[in-house]
Amino acid sequence: MRFGYYLRLLAVSMRTSLLTAMQYRADFIIEGFMSLAWTALALFPLLVLYGDRTTVAGWGFAPALVVMGLFTIMRGVLEGAINPSLIAVVERIRTGSFDYTLLKPADAQFLVSTARFAPWRIIDVLAGVAIVVYAFRELGRAPGPAELGAALVLCAAAVAVMYSLWILIVAAAFWVVRMDNLSFLLGAVFDAARWPIHVFRGVWRIIFTFVVPLALMTSYPAMALLGDLSVPTAAACLGGAAVFFVIARTVWSLAIRSYTSASS
Repeated sequence: MRFGYYLRLLAVSMRTSLLTAMQYRADFIIEGFMSLAWTALALFPLLVLYGDRTTVAGWGFAPALVVMGLFTIMRGVLEGAINPSLIAVVERIRTGSFDYTLLKPADAQFLVSTARFAPWRIIDVLAGVAIVVYAFRELGRAPGPAELGAALVLCAAAVAVMYSLWILIVAAAFWVVRMDNLSFLLGAVFDAARWPIHVFRGVWRIIFTFVVPLALMTSYPAMALLGDLSVPTAAACLGGAAVFFVIARTVWSLAIRSYTSASS
């Protein structure tokens, strides 16, 4: 019963976001073209890098293209379903309008996470899928059912990690006045996920694997899709995603308890 209630709330929010976007059709179309242009520009460094070599850090062009495709998909999810809602929460906390969220008969984290969507970002997701399909065409094969299933599960874990990181930023806004720069910094760091994790060396690989787990967001799902990810590594990825989610939920709950309205 409770699950159905939240599912209806989600459907209403998605419908409202779609209707709002369609009110400004020119913006909708322009944003769609911008998404396609960004995808084309994002591919350019990869084409340059592999222009005079066959492998980089053990990754050929087609496998690296799979990583790029998954990065494009994840960016679409981030900019379409996570950022639009959470980026406005910091200002609401600062002004005290977050009070109205707490008064509603639903979980506050759910409400702030589903307040707004950017429907045109579905173009990024479709473009990412197209890139992955092209990459496997270059490889001359298709992923098997087990590989596809493992990749989908790891993609879900990647979304959970991305969401958890942004929730931690939002939760920090309950104690720190301005967190805008940190959210922009995390968005900039996320751009590094377009490269296979093996490209990074030393401390950077450790950071991008365990601290800001970019490897889990793109490289490991790509490796699962390619059939190169071991079962223990996949299990560790799922466990890590669960830990991130629990930490984010715990920090959010603590932040809510310490919240003092700016209007009080």
